Amino acid sequence: MIGACAVSPLHAADNFAWPDPVDSPAEIMPLAAQSLLLGLARTANGYVAVGGRGDILVSADGANWKQVKVPTRSTLTAVAAVDANVWAVGHDGVIVHSSDNGEHWQMQRKDPWRKADESATVDPRHGAPLLGVLFTDAKHGFAIGAYSLALRTDDGGEHWQEMTVAPRPKDDADDAAAADDASAQNAANSAADKGKSGEAKWTFNQSDLKIGQEATPHLNAITRTGSGALFIVGERGAAFRSRDDGKTWQRLQLPYDGSMFGVIGYAADHVLAFGLRGHVFESTDLGDHWTQVPTGTELSLMGGTALADGGATIVGANGIVLTRAKAGEAFAMRVDQAAGTIAEALPLGDSGNLLLAGENGAGIYKPN
Repeated sequence: MIGACAVSPLHAADNFAWPDPVDSPAEIMPLAAQSLLLGLARTANGYVAVGGRGDILVSADGANWKQVKVPTRSTLTAVAAVDANVWAVGHDGVIVHSSDNGEHWQMQRKDPWRKADESATVDPRHGAPLLGVLFTDAKHGFAIGAYSLALRTDDGGEHWQEMTVAPRPKDDADDAAAADDASAQNAANSAADKGKSGEAKWTFNQSDLKIGQEATPHLNAITRTGSGALFIVGERGAAFRSRDDGKTWQRLQLPYDGSMFGVIGYAADHVLAFGLRGHVFESTDLGDHWTQVPTGTELSLMGGTALADGGATIVGANGIVLTRAKAGEAFAMRVDQAAGTIAEALPLGDSGNLLLAGENGAGIYKPN
């Protein structure tokens, strides 16, 4: 139209700001219960499931789900409940809380990544996702995540403080010195190998291929044992324990360098850790000694739940469901093909059935 004022597409794009997911409310979608869900918890009057795009759903029976309003669209990875209080954690350092069994939610914490000033020191934990959450009662809780990010609260989540689980490296100079030492050692080894045969070495031995411990491993899951001890599992076989309610932590190493994605706490100091390539390890002394538990699979194991007498159900990739009725028994393997990759499982009341959450949403699995 002649004389009309038009805005060029280029200038319009310059003025457009894409809404940050962390500050955008989750969209209510008709198929949320069949979409990606990553965490499950039992509340005072039912169940809560959390997952992608900030989705949170509630159910009284595990079969019929209702999506509720949530003040963030960041992916939620884990959830914990104490009576009617529920906390969910996720990407962008998000923690949301409900005091009415998951019906209504408020933001307690967020830490989205922002471009830092060029002169500022970059902290990889800034904007890091939270991957696990545990509350021991309605006031005291813990949240853990990537790059050894660890938080605690003593007031129900009104305030969260960082705690040191894995001490961070002193500075980059220490890392550079360590790298120089490693390079010098490798050069010496190569020279020695060449000297033996007169030719350069073109193969690697087990020592050359060994993966070193990560200084600040991702923390994937946290549990509490019957003795009151806390136990965390994470990246590259790293594990951490605390016997003083999280005030101090001791680092351990599992007899496997792969990541553990979940851990179950039982009576006394009994823990069961599981993760990459179907590996399961069990300890009755809080990680001083470990026994590998055969599973018959190399599929990664993502989530699990305790059963009576040291029993367990562990779930994971390709719909795998491993169950043992009590400690010491072998795991029986089944597959729920319709579930796809399963992220978490809970006993469904006293029915003997399981409530599952995964890439295809929430579902009920009937072992018999």
